[in-house]
Amino acid sequence: MSPPAAAAVAAAAAAAAAGGGGGQPQRQQQQGGFGQSITGIIRIAVFWYFASKFFSPKKPVDPSNLISNLFQKGEPLDMWLYLSEHQRFNDFGNEASLVWHETNIPYATWGPESTRTLSLDYHPSDTLKNNGSLYAHVFFARSGYPPDPNDPEYQPQAAFGRTHPVVKYLPKSRSDKRKSLLGNSKDGEVFEPEPQVADDTEADSKDEGPVEWISYWKPNITINLVEDFTRYAHNAVPPNIAPYLNIDPSQGNYYPTISFNEFWLLRDKLIAINETVTVLPLNLEVGPISMMKWQLFMQIDQSFQIHRSYGSMVEGEADELKRVFLEGNPYLLVITMVVSLLHSVFDFLAFKNDIQFWNKNKSMEGLSAKSVVVSFLCQLIVFLYLLDNETSWMILASSGIGCCIEFWKIGKAMHIEVDRTGKIPMLRFRDRDSYASNKTKEYDDIAMKYLSYVLFLLVAGFSIYSLMYERHKSWYSWVLSSLTSCVYMFGFIMMCPQLFINYKLKSVAHLPWRQMTYKFLNTIIDDLFAFVIKMPTLHRLSVFRDDLIFLIYLYQRWVYPVDKKRINEFGFGGEDEQTPSDTGITTAKEDEKKTN
Repeated sequence: MSPPAAAAVAAAAAAAAAGGGGGQPQRQQQQGGFGQSITGIIRIAVFWYFASKFFSPKKPVDPSNLISNLFQKGEPLDMWLYLSEHQRFNDFGNEASLVWHETNIPYATWGPESTRTLSLDYHPSDTLKNNGSLYAHVFFARSGYPPDPNDPEYQPQAAFGRTHPVVKYLPKSRSDKRKSLLGNSKDGEVFEPEPQVADDTEADSKDEGPVEWISYWKPNITINLVEDFTRYAHNAVPPNIAPYLNIDPSQGNYYPTISFNEFWLLRDKLIAINETVTVLPLNLEVGPISMMKWQLFMQIDQSFQIHRSYGSMVEGEADELKRVFLEGNPYLLVITMVVSLLHSVFDFLAFKNDIQFWNKNKSMEGLSAKSVVVSFLCQLIVFLYLLDNETSWMILASSGIGCCIEFWKIGKAMHIEVDRTGKIPMLRFRDRDSYASNKTKEYDDIAMKYLSYVLFLLVAGFSIYSLMYERHKSWYSWVLSSLTSCVYMFGFIMMCPQLFINYKLKSVAHLPWRQMTYKFLNTIIDDLFAFVIKMPTLHRLSVFRDDLIFLIYLYQRWVYPVDKKRINEFGFGGEDEQTPSDTGITTAKEDEKKTN
């Protein structure tokens, strides 16, 4: 059934799980892309609507060359709804095909009499159970006039109708290539794939053979009569309306537009039809819809298709976004839309300040160099995992750029040299003097030593669990999915060495606080998304792990007073009093730090 119009401004969220141990990483990506998808979709839909409304070419038109609606506002209409297995219908005398009849429905008015509903059970035929088709034929006519063209009282300008399929065909998911690598799958264990929307790349893949299609029942049929009394110029109807306009060939005017509204019909509500199905539920509704709301629905659906064609949205994300607006609190959703915009701003500022910090940083004193290396390895693991699971190119490009940036940061934290002594050139990493010549390296080694014990135990335990109880395409996929899942579940542990260094040095002045503040704000926004987006309870609780680390950082900033003589993140003292004779010495030391 059609929800309120206010929810129509919906627009993101989650890539389908790739399987095996990869469900957790895919759900994590869902949070990151929610704000970008929702703003992009709404922006495209609104821009498209107003562009077609205000910027369409306007030329002087002869009033005699205008077409108008054949029906008047508030005019009473009778409605007939027939169900037939044939796409063309003319058997009006078959009472068994008539499932719904209503009289005196006021056209394009809102009130108790304007909306009618009916719920019934439909018993499918044997043909329908075997991938057969079924169509809903709806007819409207002025009260007192019949819809049957063979009736003596029939008038062509008094009746109109439209046909709509009640059955939707979706490609059956291909045989799952994943298997138990230990060969201990339970006999008779069946993994039922979820229905998917046809995709060109999937349907045309040559190495998989032909695609098997399955019929699904639409349990809800919403019939809307569009409130449109615009006088259009002949042969100049707006292109977004022309395909839906039903023109009377004798007079040139148009009938009221019938719209079958499936905007809120989610994919998981579809019912698979097979030989075991005996009864199918069918909920019918007829009512008016405003011109603006109807066009907004169409533009949002078209924006979904545009995002899918560019790879910025995968199948299923549109339904997840609609579900958020259907099941979420309206006030919370408005807040979420606002903070999603802030999320994009904070994400950009955090990225900008992170690059700025490492570009200008002249000293590694107080900073964990090993955490930078581990961060690059984690980013590389995620990139390889996404590549193995055939993720959209936009996500791959974003992850690949992140890998390059993390490797660049290694070059700022350590000396990278090319060793050409052997047959194959190798990269060698050497600690900078500002890192190795003080207690920072010692504390970093101690923290990483004990944390690595904990991390290795967690990775080994989870990998064994994944190997025993989950299925994978290959041993390579098992390694990648296990490591990627550990990165998302236990990756926050790698932030702990910096906490240990801060504790030992009793200072936090060396940290990039501006960048960390933006990241902390983004983490709070992710916490809000965790309550809005549908996800398991354990995963919802896991998003608060980073909050704990950031709170400890804030506690350290409060406990350890600011040492104005300590070198800050840009290699300078906070309030060093310099005499003219010391200026040259200080400048020389700063230049020396640039090379260390």
